[in-house]
Formats: sequence, structure tokens, C-alpha cells
Amino acid sequence: MNSQSNGSSKTTTDHHVIRRWVEERGGKPAAVSATRTEEDPGILRIDFGEPEEDLEQIEWAEFFEKFEQSNLAFLYQDKTSDGSTSRFFKFVDKASA
Repeated sequence: MNSQSNGSSKTTTDHHVIRRWVEERGGKPAAVSATRTEEDPGILRIDFGEPEEDLEQIEWAEFFEKFEQSNLAFLYQDKTSDGSTSRFFKFVDKASA
């Protein structure tokens, strides 16, 4: 799926678009530590270095493997309403994207 625009937000499943968006904002692929097992990275998140949750950084390959297994799409915003760089994102079900 290529990027789709919906008003001020876009949705994509393109790994390159997601990785570029995250890295441009200083983020790293991560998972919620309490949900992680040896076989499963757990609940995916993006770590922007803020102490909101107990996150564990993971490799991009592991992140995207779980992303695909979970049939996710990446809903994101490039700019806020005032034109500054946005870090708004969420993972959504690919079928509803």
C-alpha cells in the first residue's frame, strides 16, 4: 500500500516511508517491555526518548516483522496545524486504513 492522504493525516504500510518518518523525528523502533517475550516483540511503539512507558528498543527488522504479522498500517501526520513538524502517529488495522 502506498501512502494515502486523509485530510492532514496519511496512512502507509511502506517500510521505507515509516522508517524515514520515524528517524527524521529522532525516533527508534520499540516495544512495550512488559509485553515482550523471546518469540514476540510485543506491543509496538516508537521511542522518542520520553518516559511515558517502559519501552525497549528493537531492530527495524523485528519491528517490521511484527508490523506485518499484525496486519498494521501506519497513520501519521507530517505537519501540525501551525506548520511545525508533527510526531503524531498511531498504528491502525490495515483493513480499516
